Amino acid sequence: MKNKAIKSVQIQKYTTHGVQTAEDFLAVEEPLEIRIEHGTIAERKIQNLSITMRTPGNDADLVTGFLFTEGIIRQYSDLLDIRILEDNIVLARLNPTINVAIGQMERHFYTSSSCGVCGKTSIEAVKTAINCAIKPNRTAINLAILLELPATLRKVQSTFDTTGGIHAAAIFDLNGHLVALREDVGRHNALDKVIGYFVQQNQVPIADKILLLSGRVSFELVQKAAMAGISTICAVGAPSSLAVETAVSFGIQIIGFLREGRFNVYHKI
Repeated sequence: MKNKAIKSVQIQKYTTHGVQTAEDFLAVEEPLEIRIEHGTIAERKIQNLSITMRTPGNDADLVTGFLFTEGIIRQYSDLLDIRILEDNIVLARLNPTINVAIGQMERHFYTSSSCGVCGKTSIEAVKTAINCAIKPNRTAINLAILLELPATLRKVQSTFDTTGGIHAAAIFDLNGHLVALREDVGRHNALDKVIGYFVQQNQVPIADKILLLSGRVSFELVQKAAMAGISTICAVGAPSSLAVETAVSFGIQIIGFLREGRFNVYHKI
Protein backbone atom coordinates (compact mmCIF):
# COMPACT_ATOMS: atom_id res chain seq x y z
CA MET A 1 0.00 0.00 0.00
CA LYS A 2 1.30 3.44 -0.92
CA ASN A 3 2.35 5.59 2.03
CA LYS A 4 0.41 8.84 1.61
CA ALA A 5 2.64 10.57 4.18
CA ILE A 6 5.74 10.31 1.98
CA LYS A 7 6.44 11.63 -1.53
CA SER A 8 9.35 10.60 -3.72
CA VAL A 9 11.14 13.36 -5.67
CA GLN A 10 14.16 13.56 -7.95
CA ILE A 11 16.86 15.96 -6.75
CA GLN A 12 20.28 17.19 -7.75
CA LYS A 13 22.65 16.13 -4.99
CA TYR A 14 25.77 18.26 -4.55
CA THR A 15 28.75 16.89 -2.64
CA THR A 16 32.49 17.43 -2.62
CA HIS A 17 32.66 14.62 -5.19
CA GLY A 18 30.41 16.40 -7.67
CA VAL A 19 26.74 16.45 -8.67
CA GLN A 20 24.43 13.54 -9.27
CA THR A 21 20.71 12.89 -9.71
CA ALA A 22 19.21 11.06 -6.77
CA GLU A 23 15.88 10.10 -5.26
CA ASP A 24 14.78 11.84 -2.07
CA PHE A 25 11.70 11.53 0.10
CA LEU A 26 9.61 14.37 1.50
CA ALA A 27 6.96 14.46 4.20
CA VAL A 28 3.67 15.27 2.49
CA GLU A 29 1.88 18.46 3.50
CA GLU A 30 -1.70 18.89 2.28
CA PRO A 31 -4.72 20.88 3.42
CA LEU A 32 -7.48 19.15 5.35
CA GLU A 33 -10.86 20.84 5.39
CA ILE A 34 -12.82 20.00 8.52
CA ARG A 35 -16.58 20.39 8.35
CA ILE A 36 -19.04 19.74 11.15
CA GLU A 37 -22.68 18.76 11.02
CA HIS A 38 -24.54 19.97 14.09
CA GLY A 39 -27.96 20.95 15.38
CA THR A 40 -31.12 19.16 16.40
CA ILE A 41 -32.46 16.23 14.38
CA ALA A 42 -34.95 18.59 12.74
CA GLU A 43 -32.45 21.35 11.98
CA ARG A 44 -29.10 19.92 10.98
CA LYS A 45 -26.49 22.27 9.56
CA ILE A 46 -23.15 21.67 7.87
CA GLN A 47 -20.50 24.29 8.45
CA ASN A 48 -16.87 24.66 7.44
CA LEU A 49 -14.87 24.81 10.66
CA SER A 50 -11.18 24.63 9.87
CA ILE A 51 -8.51 24.20 7.26
CA THR A 52 -5.30 22.73 8.58
CA MET A 53 -2.10 21.87 6.76
CA ARG A 54 -1.28 18.31 7.77
CA THR A 55 0.39 15.09 6.75
CA PRO A 56 -2.24 12.62 5.46
CA GLY A 57 -2.88 9.67 7.74
CA ASN A 58 -4.83 9.22 10.97
CA ASP A 59 -7.22 11.95 9.82
CA ALA A 60 -10.03 10.69 12.07
CA ASP A 61 -7.67 10.91 15.05
CA LEU A 62 -6.69 14.43 14.01
CA VAL A 63 -10.29 15.63 13.69
CA THR A 64 -11.33 14.00 16.96
CA GLY A 65 -8.37 15.47 18.80
CA PHE A 66 -8.88 18.91 17.27
CA LEU A 67 -12.56 19.02 18.25
CA PHE A 68 -11.68 17.84 21.75
CA THR A 69 -8.79 20.24 22.39
CA GLU A 70 -10.89 23.11 21.04
CA GLY A 71 -13.66 22.26 23.51
CA ILE A 72 -16.24 21.49 20.81
CA ILE A 73 -16.67 17.94 22.09
CA ARG A 74 -16.00 16.68 25.61
CA GLN A 75 -16.09 12.94 24.94
CA TYR A 76 -16.20 10.54 22.01
CA SER A 77 -19.95 9.95 22.34
CA ASP A 78 -20.45 13.61 21.37
CA LEU A 79 -19.66 12.44 17.82
CA LEU A 80 -22.05 10.41 15.71
CA ASP A 81 -19.27 9.61 13.26
CA ILE A 82 -16.50 11.06 11.11
CA ARG A 83 -16.88 10.71 7.36
CA ILE A 84 -14.27 11.15 4.64
CA LEU A 85 -16.21 13.01 1.94
CA GLU A 86 -13.32 13.05 -0.52
CA ASP A 87 -9.57 13.52 -0.45
CA ASN A 88 -8.73 16.21 2.11
CA ILE A 89 -12.33 16.88 3.20
CA VAL A 90 -13.70 15.40 6.41
CA LEU A 91 -17.17 15.75 7.94
CA ALA A 92 -17.58 15.32 11.70
CA ARG A 93 -21.22 14.69 12.60
CA LEU A 94 -22.02 15.85 16.13
CA ASN A 95 -24.60 14.28 18.37
CA PRO A 96 -27.88 16.26 18.14
CA THR A 97 -27.72 16.80 21.90
CA ILE A 98 -24.53 18.85 21.56
CA ASN A 99 -25.10 22.58 21.47
CA VAL A 100 -22.38 24.28 19.45
CA ALA A 101 -22.63 28.05 19.04
CA ILE A 102 -20.19 28.20 16.14
CA GLY A 103 -21.60 31.47 14.83
CA GLN A 104 -20.98 33.19 18.17
CA MET A 105 -17.36 32.15 18.46
CA GLU A 106 -16.26 34.92 16.08
CA ARG A 107 -13.15 32.94 15.30
CA HIS A 108 -12.74 30.91 12.16
CA PHE A 109 -10.06 28.30 12.50
CA TYR A 110 -7.26 28.54 10.00
CA THR A 111 -4.22 26.55 10.95
CA SER A 112 -0.87 25.96 9.35
CA SER A 113 1.99 23.62 10.12
CA SER A 114 4.03 26.51 11.50
CA CYS A 115 1.71 28.50 13.75
CA GLY A 116 -1.14 26.23 14.76
CA VAL A 117 -4.45 27.73 15.78
CA CYS A 118 -4.17 31.48 16.01
CA GLY A 119 -6.21 33.75 18.23
CA LYS A 120 -5.69 32.27 21.70
CA THR A 121 -4.01 35.03 23.64
CA SER A 122 -4.34 34.20 27.30
CA ILE A 123 -4.05 31.41 29.80
CA GLU A 124 -7.40 32.41 31.26
CA ALA A 125 -9.10 31.72 27.92
CA VAL A 126 -7.83 28.16 28.11
CA LYS A 127 -9.03 27.70 31.68
CA THR A 128 -12.62 28.45 30.68
CA ALA A 129 -12.63 25.60 28.16
CA ILE A 130 -10.61 22.88 29.88
CA ASN A 131 -12.23 19.44 29.84
CA CYS A 132 -10.17 17.46 32.33
CA ALA A 133 -8.81 17.87 35.82
CA ILE A 134 -5.02 17.60 35.82
CA LYS A 135 -3.70 15.29 38.52
CA PRO A 136 0.02 14.69 39.16
CA ASN A 137 1.34 11.25 38.24
CA ARG A 138 0.82 9.00 41.24
CA THR A 139 4.22 7.38 40.75
CA ALA A 140 7.49 9.28 40.49
CA ILE A 141 9.17 9.01 37.10
CA ASN A 142 12.31 6.89 37.19
CA LEU A 143 15.32 8.89 35.99
CA ALA A 144 16.75 6.05 33.89
CA ILE A 145 13.40 5.51 32.19
CA LEU A 146 13.05 9.23 31.47
CA LEU A 147 16.47 9.42 29.81
CA GLU A 148 15.63 6.47 27.53
CA LEU A 149 12.42 7.96 26.13
CA PRO A 150 13.98 9.92 23.21
CA ALA A 151 15.84 6.83 21.97
CA THR A 152 12.68 4.75 22.22
CA LEU A 153 10.81 7.38 20.23
CA ARG A 154 13.46 7.57 17.51
CA LYS A 155 13.33 3.81 16.95
CA VAL A 156 9.67 4.02 15.90
CA GLN A 157 9.70 7.30 13.93
CA SER A 158 9.49 5.62 10.55
CA THR A 159 8.36 8.69 8.59
CA PHE A 160 11.06 10.85 10.18
CA ASP A 161 13.69 8.26 9.28
CA THR A 162 12.61 8.45 5.65
CA THR A 163 12.07 12.21 5.31
CA GLY A 164 13.83 13.97 8.19
CA GLY A 165 11.05 16.56 8.15
CA ILE A 166 8.25 15.59 10.47
CA HIS A 167 7.24 16.01 14.12
CA ALA A 168 6.15 13.35 16.57
CA ALA A 169 3.98 13.26 19.68
CA ALA A 170 4.14 10.13 21.80
CA ILE A 171 2.48 8.94 24.99
CA PHE A 172 4.46 6.65 27.30
CA ASP A 173 3.40 4.95 30.51
CA LEU A 174 5.49 5.48 33.65
CA ASN A 175 7.46 2.30 32.91
CA GLY A 176 8.68 3.79 29.63
CA HIS A 177 6.46 1.68 27.38
CA LEU A 178 5.18 3.41 24.26
CA VAL A 179 1.37 3.58 24.29
CA ALA A 180 0.69 5.68 21.17
CA LEU A 181 2.64 7.64 18.57
CA ARG A 182 1.57 10.00 15.80
CA GLU A 183 3.65 11.96 13.27
CA ASP A 184 2.80 15.07 11.26
CA VAL A 185 4.47 18.06 9.62
CA GLY A 186 2.59 20.19 12.15
CA ARG A 187 3.58 19.61 15.77
CA HIS A 188 0.10 20.66 16.90
CA ASN A 189 -1.45 18.17 14.47
CA ALA A 190 0.75 15.35 15.77
CA LEU A 191 -0.50 16.09 19.30
CA ASP A 192 -4.14 16.36 18.20
CA LYS A 193 -3.78 12.99 16.48
CA VAL A 194 -2.44 11.25 19.57
CA ILE A 195 -5.01 12.90 21.86
CA GLY A 196 -7.74 11.99 19.36
CA TYR A 197 -6.69 8.35 19.63
CA PHE A 198 -7.20 8.42 23.40
CA VAL A 199 -10.55 10.22 23.06
CA GLN A 200 -11.74 7.48 20.70
CA GLN A 201 -10.65 4.87 23.25
CA ASN A 202 -12.56 6.75 25.99
CA GLN A 203 -9.27 7.10 27.86
CA VAL A 204 -9.28 10.77 28.75
CA PRO A 205 -8.06 12.29 30.96
CA ILE A 206 -4.70 10.82 29.97
CA ALA A 207 -3.53 10.21 33.53
CA ASP A 208 -0.29 8.62 34.79
CA LYS A 209 1.34 9.03 31.41
CA ILE A 210 4.20 11.04 29.89
CA LEU A 211 3.86 13.12 26.73
CA LEU A 212 7.06 13.32 24.69
CA LEU A 213 7.38 15.86 21.87
CA SER A 214 10.07 15.59 19.22
CA GLY A 215 10.62 19.35 18.96
CA ARG A 216 10.02 22.48 20.98
CA VAL A 217 7.10 23.21 23.32
CA SER A 218 4.77 26.07 22.44
CA PHE A 219 1.88 27.56 24.40
CA GLU A 220 -0.60 25.80 22.16
CA LEU A 221 0.87 22.38 22.84
CA VAL A 222 0.63 22.93 26.60
CA GLN A 223 -2.97 24.08 26.10
CA LYS A 224 -3.84 20.91 24.22
CA ALA A 225 -2.12 18.75 26.84
CA ALA A 226 -4.05 20.55 29.58
CA MET A 227 -7.34 19.89 27.79
CA ALA A 228 -6.50 16.17 27.81
CA GLY A 229 -5.45 16.08 31.47
CA ILE A 230 -1.77 15.36 30.75
CA SER A 231 0.39 16.25 33.77
CA THR A 232 3.93 15.69 32.40
CA ILE A 233 5.29 17.11 29.14
CA CYS A 234 8.79 16.25 27.96
CA ALA A 235 10.41 17.60 24.82
CA VAL A 236 13.61 17.17 22.89
CA GLY A 237 13.64 20.94 22.33
CA ALA A 238 13.01 24.05 24.39
CA PRO A 239 9.75 25.44 25.76
CA SER A 240 8.67 29.01 25.13
CA SER A 241 8.18 31.43 28.02
CA LEU A 242 4.39 31.32 27.65
CA ALA A 243 4.46 27.52 27.51
CA VAL A 244 6.19 27.47 30.90
CA GLU A 245 3.81 30.07 32.35
CA THR A 246 0.86 28.00 31.16
CA ALA A 247 2.33 24.79 32.58
CA VAL A 248 2.85 26.47 35.95
CA SER A 249 -0.73 27.80 35.91
CA PHE A 250 -2.18 24.34 35.25
CA GLY A 251 0.20 22.37 37.46
CA ILE A 252 1.86 20.57 34.55
CA GLN A 253 5.41 19.33 34.88
CA ILE A 254 7.48 20.49 31.93
CA ILE A 255 10.89 19.14 30.90
CA GLY A 256 12.94 20.40 27.95
CA PHE A 257 16.14 19.46 26.12
CA LEU A 258 15.59 15.80 26.97
CA ARG A 259 18.38 14.27 24.93
CA GLU A 260 21.89 12.87 25.14
CA GLY A 261 21.56 11.91 28.79
CA ARG A 262 20.44 15.30 30.09
CA PHE A 263 17.38 17.51 30.52
CA ASN A 264 16.15 20.76 32.04
CA VAL A 265 13.19 20.94 34.43
CA TYR A 266 11.23 24.15 33.89
CA HIS A 267 8.40 23.32 36.28
CA LYS A 268 8.28 20.42 38.73
CA ILE A 269 5.20 19.04 40.48
